[in-house]
Amino acid sequence: MSWPCKPGERPIGRHDLVFVSPGGWRAMLATRGDLAADPLVARWSDRGWPTIRRRAVPGEASGVALGLPLPPSAGKKRLCLLLQSDDITSIARPPLLNDARASAPRAWWPALDRLDELGSCHSVEARVFGSLAWRALTGLDYLTDRSDLDLLLAVDRDTDLDRLVTNVAAIETDAPMRLDGELMREDGAAVNWREFHSGAGEVLVKDIEGIRLQDRELFISGRTRP
Repeated sequence: MSWPCKPGERPIGRHDLVFVSPGGWRAMLATRGDLAADPLVARWSDRGWPTIRRRAVPGEASGVALGLPLPPSAGKKRLCLLLQSDDITSIARPPLLNDARASAPRAWWPALDRLDELGSCHSVEARVFGSLAWRALTGLDYLTDRSDLDLLLAVDRDTDLDRLVTNVAAIETDAPMRLDGELMREDGAAVNWREFHSGAGEVLVKDIEGIRLQDRELFISGRTRP
């Protein structure tokens, strides 16, 4: 399951899936003795599975900062990787909520259907990241009885954010799992939906460059400063 596009069409943002060439993957593993002996990691790129874009660590060497969360059976490790742009074959957005539905527990399906309908009502694209997304992408058993649903709602200046998060909160009331996730603007800035729903005057905004506190109204308007 992927929605490939060529590198260079747009910047690679948070939550984007990044597909690496087998040759680039092997070159990376040659520098990572801690990973080369792991059979799951060693075959990752050969199986056509992606990594995920992450925020670079201060002082990190040049390259594209990528992450790879492993399933619980592999220790649930979160690997930090560094690849070069020439190693990237394609990038993609996270799976659409409706596409990932079949990989979710059946007990989740009614809540997923309500969330998908909510996205349509608000003209908001609903995608998933986290455990459900990785289950849908790889077929590996990322989900446990304690897993949350990580929801990514793509919003714009016309979205009634207060009404949207109120509706999400109402769906969570009857859902068998906790609903986590973010409201993401077109510029890649995102805020946790639950924090936004709290009505706080300032919200924690994340993008690929870093994290900052921002006035709630500025986030709604799409501006970066007054």
